[in-house]
Amino acid sequence: MIDSTLQVVHDNIHQRQSIGHLVEPAPNVEQLELAFQAALTAPDHHRLKPTHFIVVSGEQRAAFGELLAQAVADLNEMDSVQIERVKQHPFRAPLLVLAVTRFQDHPKVPYFEQTLSSGAAIQNFLLSLQAQGFSTMWRSGAVVESGFLKKALGLNQHDLIAGIIYVGTAVKAIAPRAVIDTQAYVSVWQSDSL
Repeated sequence: MIDSTLQVVHDNIHQRQSIGHLVEPAPNVEQLELAFQAALTAPDHHRLKPTHFIVVSGEQRAAFGELLAQAVADLNEMDSVQIERVKQHPFRAPLLVLAVTRFQDHPKVPYFEQTLSSGAAIQNFLLSLQAQGFSTMWRSGAVVESGFLKKALGLNQHDLIAGIIYVGTAVKAIAPRAVIDTQAYVSVWQSDSL
């Protein structure tokens, strides 16, 4: 029998789903801080803390939409309809959080480990927000690879924008996630020498 605390943790994990359209309320400063604290406890070889976050909220979303449109144009997107559409992306949610991996050269921590650490940090961030009653959507796309965007955000060209996390409250409940048959994804290794 699973105790109630463990059940709550597992329910939170299983209930987390990406929600494409989000509205107010968004997390307040204290709620965001709780989520950032959870994020930064992710596995992190040599405690390099490669994961950083950039918060975009309120009226700043319009300016960020303009920046995204410029970044898309810089990637040789010439379709004016697509460029205008990108300007509206930040309004899909009341709050956006960019997750960034700021790679550090270290003899024992290759970049791929730092990328995985950021992935774990983002998952912790999403789960913390979910536990607090908020919904999220983790998006990326070609725009996150834009050198123009990285420069505008004060990042190095080799840094990774791991995604733009849209945060807010779901407009409506969505169907629960189906139970996954883990047998298709889990195997048990056995040595031939035994």
